[in-house]
Amino acid sequence: MEQLIFDYSKSGKTGVALPPVRLDMKSAEKILSSDLLRGNDPNLPEVSEPEVVRHFVNLSRMNHHVDRDMYPLGSCTMKYNPKINDKLAGLPGLADVHPFQPKETIQGALKILYETERDLCEITGMHSVTLQPAAGSHGELTGVLVMKKYHELKGEHRKYILIPDSAHGTNPSSAHSAGFETLPLKSNDRGCIDLEDLKAKMNSDVAGLMLTNPNTLGLFEEEIKQIVDIVHQFDGVMYMDGANLNALLGIVRPGDMGFDITHINLHKTFSTPHGGGGPGSGPIAVKEKFAKLLPIPRIVWKDGIYQLSCDHPDSIGKVIGLFGNFGIIVRAYVYIRMQGLAGLSQVSRNAILNANYMRVKVAGKYDVPYNRFCMHEFVASGDGFRQFGIKTLDIAKRLLDFGVHAPTIYFPLIVKEALMIEPTESEDKESMDRFISYLETIENEARENPEILHSAPHNTPVRRLDELKANKELNICWGK
Repeated sequence: MEQLIFDYSKSGKTGVALPPVRLDMKSAEKILSSDLLRGNDPNLPEVSEPEVVRHFVNLSRMNHHVDRDMYPLGSCTMKYNPKINDKLAGLPGLADVHPFQPKETIQGALKILYETERDLCEITGMHSVTLQPAAGSHGELTGVLVMKKYHELKGEHRKYILIPDSAHGTNPSSAHSAGFETLPLKSNDRGCIDLEDLKAKMNSDVAGLMLTNPNTLGLFEEEIKQIVDIVHQFDGVMYMDGANLNALLGIVRPGDMGFDITHINLHKTFSTPHGGGGPGSGPIAVKEKFAKLLPIPRIVWKDGIYQLSCDHPDSIGKVIGLFGNFGIIVRAYVYIRMQGLAGLSQVSRNAILNANYMRVKVAGKYDVPYNRFCMHEFVASGDGFRQFGIKTLDIAKRLLDFGVHAPTIYFPLIVKEALMIEPTESEDKESMDRFISYLETIENEARENPEILHSAPHNTPVRRLDELKANKELNICWGK
């Protein structure tokens, strides 16, 4: 068990040499107000440099991350982040730039933003892009607000948004946040939208349909053209949740399928950091008739210089303080330019190949309810293990003992005891085979020694918690 950094502290230890302070206290009192002056020395640990380094290295080893081993979180796309992204985003001219600088001094930054927008237009088959949204869910909300403004400018105040029963949980949340009510759409026996249910619910009170394609089962909506026609018949807006765009790159574009708006998760599709509460980025791309509604300021090329334009009276306004999470956008820009269109296409084709390889292998031991050709992910079920007293949660906890992360569990809700697995394109056959072997071992243990699953994990820094107690009696004190 790693100690707190303060537990290493002893008076007199030092790991840094600070420059002498040239300003004495009396001078400081003349410059600063009394509320800005410290009365006592800060309570900092006194430790050596090796202790600091070892402390934080030891802490880092207690967390699982994609640099350690496989992280097959279905729907979340925890793919490897090339280190060149971080290196280039950390260049002084990019890391130290300030958004309030005169536009003449940030032309390089504005060019990157402008070109990223154009690249995303080409990739999605859309007319215009805003990079402002700070996350996928924020992109959803921005897209729904654009949808709402579109109908309001026609003098209409539509009430509903249609959302499939397999949708991401943020879809209904975003719709409600924008003031809409939601109507659920059923899935058919192939895991796609039930067209008859769509026809029955689509009318002139419905603002649009929020659809993930491929959907959360990892399946491509085979009847997408019919779906689009039904929604457009009532001038409804087709919104694509682009969380799974990493399955489509260079193969098919949302705009070509008939979608009007799509959000794009840079932290899923274009290899920027994901997880840990860090910054995300969820740009939205729109067809031409929605471009005037996008947030301001817009980045434009005018009079031989990149400028920020607010001359868009029908805009929904700002959705973030500045222009988006710039460092994340730079990382995505590097990835897109490094891959090129051919490379991006190969990314998606590899992701599809990997997912189908794992699906076929896993289906030999686990039930896969929609066991047909999938895109970048698939959903297995642990429901058959209930005969041994084993839940999907037990399987997930046991996987941690093998040094890999568990897949997403209990989502989507339409699959009982769901295990949502996404290997991503960055995993090779050897790592996938190891993961498959762990699942096979767990299947044998469920039959022969179920108690080992009930008490898992055994090899992690923290053992299994009493989840009910943890939720009711939150205690974040380390080691307590």
